[in-house]
Amino acid sequence: MHAGAIGQHEDVADLSSMRTDYTAGRLTEEELAPTWVEQFDRWFSDAVAAGLPEPNAVVVATADADGAPDARTVLMKGYDASGFVFATSYASAKGAQLAVNPRAALVFPWHPMQRQVRVAGRVERVGDTASDGLWDPRPRGAQLAAAASVQSTVVDSRQELVDRMRLLDDQSAEGPLPRPDIWGGYRVVPERIEFWQGGTDRLHDRLRFVRDDAEGGGWIVQRLAP
Repeated sequence: MHAGAIGQHEDVADLSSMRTDYTAGRLTEEELAPTWVEQFDRWFSDAVAAGLPEPNAVVVATADADGAPDARTVLMKGYDASGFVFATSYASAKGAQLAVNPRAALVFPWHPMQRQVRVAGRVERVGDTASDGLWDPRPRGAQLAAAASVQSTVVDSRQELVDRMRLLDDQSAEGPLPRPDIWGGYRVVPERIEFWQGGTDRLHDRLRFVRDDAEGGGWIVQRLAP
């Protein structure tokens, strides 16, 4: 073990020396878009144009009634000035957590571009019509998997899930499946949105839009120390 290393296996690279200097660019107040959604448009378009795998992948962090945190990666399925949308089973772990503590934090980890976007806010269900719009474009296989799986519950084996899918497939008419009542969309309504650009010598640029209720729900921009 290397001198000074903490709990590190001998055959693993020295983690203390694993460091990349961030030189991809800067983010100044002058370059920042007038609104957070316009700035997100810019950066999301950049991520798509750069060919990042699944640029809409986002880490969603929730907490239960006792405040115990939980996090996982999902796919963002839409965004606009009202917030960011993803879909899941209401019976999942995050669904149960959001039922008792309807707040969440998001992180878009665009590492190859040395950027991340951090969001925090309250969470609401999007409603049946919007949820249908999220369900209907899913391939039949994905619909079968979502309908046959009681998300986050313990199962005896993968084969049990495969068997459930096959049985549902055999019992269902051809074509798209109707959306189960237990599946739908959530919207994270932002109260804070931070745009983080990596900087040389770890002098990162962090510009944050914060909802200002004193100004009738408008937004102010703050620069955060790295």
